[in-house]
Amino acid sequence: LGLWTCLVISSYYLYIESWTMAYAGYSLIGGFTGKSPEQVEEFFLTLTGERANSLVAVSGFGMTLFAICIIINIFILSRGLAKGIELVCKIGMPLLIIFAAILAVRGMMISPETDPNAKTSPLEGLNFVWQPRYTSLADPEVWLAAAGQIFFTISIGMGSMHCYASYLRETDDVALTGQTAGWTNEFCEVILGGSILIPIAVAYLGLPEVVNKTSGGSGFGLGFIVFPSLFSNWGPVFGPVAGFLWFGLLFFAAITSSLAMGQPIMAFLQQEFDIPRHKSALLFGAMLLPLALCVALTHSNTFFDEFDFWAGSFALVVFAMGESILFAWLFGIDKGWEQINLGAEIRVPRVFKYIIKYVTPVFLLAILVSFIFSPAAGWKAYLQAALEGKPLPAWEWSGGGMIGKLLHRDVAETRRKKLADLDEQIAELRSTPAERAEKIQKLEAEMAQVAADTSLLEYEKGARRLTLQAAVNRLRSIEPLNASEREDRINKLEATRAASSQFLDTLPLVRNIDRLVMIGVYGLFCVLVYRAFRRRTHAEGVAADKGKVQ
Repeated sequence: LGLWTCLVISSYYLYIESWTMAYAGYSLIGGFTGKSPEQVEEFFLTLTGERANSLVAVSGFGMTLFAICIIINIFILSRGLAKGIELVCKIGMPLLIIFAAILAVRGMMISPETDPNAKTSPLEGLNFVWQPRYTSLADPEVWLAAAGQIFFTISIGMGSMHCYASYLRETDDVALTGQTAGWTNEFCEVILGGSILIPIAVAYLGLPEVVNKTSGGSGFGLGFIVFPSLFSNWGPVFGPVAGFLWFGLLFFAAITSSLAMGQPIMAFLQQEFDIPRHKSALLFGAMLLPLALCVALTHSNTFFDEFDFWAGSFALVVFAMGESILFAWLFGIDKGWEQINLGAEIRVPRVFKYIIKYVTPVFLLAILVSFIFSPAAGWKAYLQAALEGKPLPAWEWSGGGMIGKLLHRDVAETRRKKLADLDEQIAELRSTPAERAEKIQKLEAEMAQVAADTSLLEYEKGARRLTLQAAVNRLRSIEPLNASEREDRINKLEATRAASSQFLDTLPLVRNIDRLVMIGVYGLFCVLVYRAFRRRTHAEGVAADKGKVQ
C-alpha cells in the first residue's frame, strides 16, 4: 500500500511541481506584472491545456515542463541519498525558509495608509487563520482532510518515513529527530505559510472576498490564479521578485516531497531485486510515466482528482491507522517505547505511550468510519435529532464521503448545482423587467436579513452579501441588452448547459476507468512484493542449507 501510494501521488504531484517551476520563471521575467486574475488564469489554462467541459487537456508547453520536472527528479534520485536527496534538501530547505520569511515580513508591512490598493490590514487575515471554528470539528471530512494533510507533509502513511528510518543506526536518536521534523514542518507550514497566503490576499481583496474564493475548501485558485496578480501591487521591481520567491518556495517544498516519494520505490527495487541505483531510478520513471500521462492529458476532474482523493487523502489515513495498530499492538508498545527512547537525548512524556496505543488507533478508526458512512445531512444533524427526540433525517450518502464518492454522488451534486445555475441565468434573461425588479427586491431584502443576523460573524455576513450583490448585478446587467443580445446570450448559455451536462454525464465512466487503473497498479505492486518475498524466502533457505552442510 505504501509503494502504491508513493507512485500514485507522485504521478500528479510532479505535475503540480512543474506548474510551480513555470510560474516561478514567468514571474521572474515580469510575465504577471499588471495582469488581472482572468489573464493569470489564461496562462494557467495554456500551461495545462484544460478547457471547460473537455475531458482531454493537451499542452505542449505544459508537457515539456512536466517532462523536465520528471527528469530532474529521476536524476537526483539516481545520485543516491547523500549526493542527491540530502544535497537538494540542504540547499532547498534553507532557501524555502528564507523566501517565506521575506514574503511574510513584506506581507505584514502592507497598510491601507501607505498602499492605495490595500483594503485592510493583513492582521485581519492573520486573525482569520488563527481564530478557531469549533463547529468544523463535527465534520468528518474536515478531520480526514486535516489528517491526510499532516500525514502527507511529514511523509507518514506512504512508506517514505520508513524508508528514511531504515538508514538509521540502532542507537540514533529517533525521538529528537522525529520531534524536530514535526516542529520544523509546522513552523514552515503553519507559521510561515499562514503568514503569507491568507493575510496578503485579505489585505488586498478583503476578508469576505477571500472567504468566497476559498469556499470550496481549497486555496488553489487563490495561490495560482489570484496571488500572482496581487504581487503587482509591490512595484515593477520587487513584484516579479516576490512572485519568483512565492513559487520558488512552493517548488522547493514540492521537490523535497516528490523525492521522498520516489526513494521508497527505488529502495524496494534495489534491496529486493538487486537492481543498481541508476537502473532503479529509470524503472521508477518507467512506472511513473503511464500514470503521469493520464494526469497530464486529461481534465483535472478525472485522474488528477481521483488520484488525489484515494491516494493523497484516504489511503494515507488507512495506512497510518494500520501502522499505529501494527506498532502498538503487534510489535508491542513496550518494545516500541524502548526503541523510541533508545539513544534519545530528549525523553518523550510517558503519557504518549498510552496515546499511541489507545487514542491514536481509536481516533483514526473513528475518522475513517464516520467518513466512509458520511450522510448528506451530516452526522451533526442526526446527533441533534436524536438528542432532541425528533425524527432522523432521511438517509442519503454524502458526495464527500467514501461511499458517496464510490457512487459518484459528488458528480451528481455538482451536476445539479451547475445546471440549476445555468437554468437560473437563462430564466433571468427570458424574464420581464417587472419580474427582474421583483427578484432584485427579494435579494436586497435578503441582504438586509443577513446584515441583521446576529448568529453570523462579520466576515460571513460580508461573504454572503458579496454573493447576493453579484446576483443583483447580474440581473441589472440584463437591462441594457436589446432582444437580439439577450437571445445571443441565451444561446450561449444553452450551449454551455448542453456541454456541461454531457461532460458531467461522462465523468463517472472516466472516473471508473481511473479506479481500474489504480487497482491495476496496486495489483502490480502485490505481484512485485510476492516475488520479493519468494526471493527472500529462497535465499534464506539456501543460506540455511549451506549452514547445515558446514
